Amino acid sequence: MTDTIRAVSDTATWPTATLVMTSRLQLEPLQVEHAPEAVSVFDDVRLHKWTGGTPSTLEELEAKYRRQSARQSPDGRHGWLNWMLRRLADGQLVGTVQATLHHPNAGGIEAELAWVIGSDHQGNGYGHEGALAMAGWLRAHGVDGLTAHIHPQHEASIRIAQALGLSATDKVSGNEVLWRDSDR
Repeated sequence: MTDTIRAVSDTATWPTATLVMTSRLQLEPLQVEHAPEAVSVFDDVRLHKWTGGTPSTLEELEAKYRRQSARQSPDGRHGWLNWMLRRLADGQLVGTVQATLHHPNAGGIEAELAWVIGSDHQGNGYGHEGALAMAGWLRAHGVDGLTAHIHPQHEASIRIAQALGLSATDKVSGNEVLWRDSDR
C-alpha cells in the first residue's frame, strides 16, 4: 500500500517540459510527430558506438516517442523529460536531450541526463549548449541533483558532463561510469 501511495504522489511532482531557447538552439518538448524528421538524423550506427543498440525504424521511433511523451513511467516512479534540439539558423533538427527523474533516498528530485547529437551535426557544440540549457531548466524547476552514465572513452560526453559540473565516481554500470554533481 505504501508503494502505491508513493507512486501516486510521485506522479504529481514531475515537472513538465516546456520550450527552452538558447542563442543557437530551440529545445522543443518531444512529440510523436518529431519521429519522421528524427529518424533520418538518428539513422546512423556510429551513434551507438558507446551505448550499444542499433538505429530505430520509423515505427520503432514513433512507439518510443509515444511512450516517452507520457512524461512518466507506467508506475509513476520516474518522470521523463525529453527535448528535441532544433538549430535556429535553419530549423534543422540536430539532436535530443533527456532527463529521467526520480526521488532518491535523500529526498528531492534527481535527474539522470542523456544527450545525442546526430553525426552530421557533431563538433559544433550543440550537445554542450543543449545539455547546459536542459540542466539550467531542471535546476530552475526543482531538480536537486544531476547524474549521467558515460563510457570512459567517450571524450565528447565527458567534456559535456564536466561543463555541467559533474564528476566521475567509482561506480560503474555495464561499461559506463556514473557521473554526478560534485557537491552531492
